[in-house]
Amino acid sequence: MPTSSLNGRELASFIKQRQARQVRHLRQAHGITPKLLIITPLDASGPINAYVRYKQAYAADILVETEVAPTAETDMPGVIDRANNNPHVHGIIVQLPLNDPSQTDAIVQRISPAKDVDGLSGPQAAYTPATAQAIDWLLAGYNINLDDKQLAIIGRGRLVGAPLERLWRDRGLTVTVCDRQTPNTTEVIAASDVVVTATGQPHLITADMVKTGAVVVDAGTASEGGVIVGDVDPSVRERSDVTLTPEKGGVGPLTIAVMIDHVIQAAQATIESKEK
Repeated sequence: MPTSSLNGRELASFIKQRQARQVRHLRQAHGITPKLLIITPLDASGPINAYVRYKQAYAADILVETEVAPTAETDMPGVIDRANNNPHVHGIIVQLPLNDPSQTDAIVQRISPAKDVDGLSGPQAAYTPATAQAIDWLLAGYNINLDDKQLAIIGRGRLVGAPLERLWRDRGLTVTVCDRQTPNTTEVIAASDVVVTATGQPHLITADMVKTGAVVVDAGTASEGGVIVGDVDPSVRERSDVTLTPEKGGVGPLTIAVMIDHVIQAAQATIESKEK
């Protein structure tokens, strides 16, 4: 087993304690209960619904209110518009993927930048995309210094790869991004000190591809035989010299913590706007 595990669930538990204090202050001092609206497709899959329930449970633990709105995709713009104008809703997310992925940009970009707590509406969003920020927090939480390191991101998707690339490049870090068109992905991985993979392709990263002492963050999700799996092959977990996210409890719990953090910040911002 790896000598070190990047346990996002453990970090999220510490963050949750701080968030509970913040929510208590908002409720007691200002009469504000942070609220998150989660818009889901009408026929969302079992794994998607399970992830929504995880978000609800986390929020309930710290008294953040959630509302789940199963909605036909044709009706989502209207639901978003009403929530944008509702002062009691502080955060809005659309649970992806949509049945018609071609509508994703138009729908998520309709969310008010101040309420886009997933950070997916584009550069105008007030918050960093949650999963990208969660990966950054995860590495920082385990004191993994990214300066002067070779960083590889495998996958350029809108949820993980693309926003993480922007986040790290903005900090001046050395990042190589690989996608389906990259001819030398194996060589890039072998030369990298930190590898973040988010392709949804099971067994993509194998033990022989990873350098000695590397850090590997598996943010990929796919269904294999009805089981949710990541991009990392089990052979990597046999390496004693690799620092790796666990099969469960890696990036996912911390992504929820980040997203709820954004909801709390959005609620706090309403106080600041009233005081101006």
